[in-house]
Amino acid sequence: MRTAILTDPLDFDGWRTAARAFRLAGVEPAQARFVVGSGQAALFENGGPSFEKDGAFTAPRAFLETAKDLIQHRSEDRFDLMYRLLWRLRDQPDLMAVLSDPDVAEAADRMKAVRRAAHKMKAFVRFRQTEDSQGEHWVAWFEPAHRVLRTTAPFFARRFSTMRWTILTPDGTATWDGGLMRFGPAADRSQAPAEDEMEAFWRTYYASTFNPARLKLKAMRSEMPKRYWKNLPEAALIPELTAAAAVRTDAMVSQPAPQPNARFQRARAPLVDRAATDDLVPETLADLARGVQGCRRCPLWRDATQGVCGAGGQAAELMVVGEQPGDREDLAGQPFVGPAGQLLDQAMVEAGLDRDALYLTNAVKHFKHEPRGKRRLHKTPNAGEVQACRWWLDHERRLVKPRLILALGATAGLAVLGRKVAVQTERGAVMTQADGTRVLLTVHPSYLLRLPDAEARTRERALFVRDLRAAIHAV
Repeated sequence: MRTAILTDPLDFDGWRTAARAFRLAGVEPAQARFVVGSGQAALFENGGPSFEKDGAFTAPRAFLETAKDLIQHRSEDRFDLMYRLLWRLRDQPDLMAVLSDPDVAEAADRMKAVRRAAHKMKAFVRFRQTEDSQGEHWVAWFEPAHRVLRTTAPFFARRFSTMRWTILTPDGTATWDGGLMRFGPAADRSQAPAEDEMEAFWRTYYASTFNPARLKLKAMRSEMPKRYWKNLPEAALIPELTAAAAVRTDAMVSQPAPQPNARFQRARAPLVDRAATDDLVPETLADLARGVQGCRRCPLWRDATQGVCGAGGQAAELMVVGEQPGDREDLAGQPFVGPAGQLLDQAMVEAGLDRDALYLTNAVKHFKHEPRGKRRLHKTPNAGEVQACRWWLDHERRLVKPRLILALGATAGLAVLGRKVAVQTERGAVMTQADGTRVLLTVHPSYLLRLPDAEARTRERALFVRDLRAAIHAV
């Protein structure tokens, strides 16, 4: 058995030096041992291995990134797993890409746990205000699931760059003085302040944002694991709030719905009130546009700013159907005004199409998205949402009576043709439906925006313009 002694549980450089020496010396994983002790990093308890100068060995970047995460895991055998992977990489250089391999899969699971611990630290550290000889100083006590203090502390330095603060953990401390980060020895809870005036703020904020009607205990405990509650001032309210959730929900439901003022009632059109029913048929595009604002045929209206109906003349010979409004369309209330719309405008000019002579709309009238920080990222509507919104598209087709429908992309093809389409296979050819409506299918302009290769973008843009010209000839 060969043993390497590391200075501390996060001594990655020491482990790397010792592991490389073991690997070059041919020390098999079962004969290699890494222990945390005192003294210089990577000391060898048994005098060190003898090197076999049989060529250089370089670990791939993917392994090094994995190992830097793995070393933060609290498992006692993490060094052994890291060395086992390193041992195998010399003969299996692509090992880290084999996700079905037991060692690789185990490493991936532990990496996820470490990164989850870092995420929870960012979310659940609560600073308390103290005073020292230099003035205001903020101190937090936190018990991370894994040893993530050193890699996570820079996040707090960026977020609270003008504050003086210290984070105390059982693994060590991190102190920021406004310009320099220092790491110190392990701490215990007694070194942290017990409470400050901000505690009341956290409790008030949490209570005011707690929605009993949306309480899901399993999801809440997943996002806010119980092991962190003892260090969260607002967690003291959780038992009381969850116990009273059913009563509060019943009270909310029993309350009469707020009545709009008379001025608002006069402004509402009947189409808005009855937009979810089939018995009221819009007679004009203006009626249809007002009705879309009251549509409740699918849940997409809940997260959208407004419904976005079509734009253009009621006598347009060519109707262009896209997928759904994007972020900018959702805010502006007009179709095709975002990046994809701008690309479409440019391509139409190149093809000789006049936008003012068209009717442009989308298969789905509300913006489907998911939040990502401050951005709202597009999500493709599913078949049920497309089918629910087809009622509006069918009435647009009835009112406009186009000679040709240009369907942009698979979602538009599904809405117009009533079936799944193979865009690249079926594009550019005029198809006639049973009711006599002619349809030409092509790609959505957003497809061109997503192409990473300039050569591919140039090629696909030319094909897109070709399809637009084919639409002109087919009208």
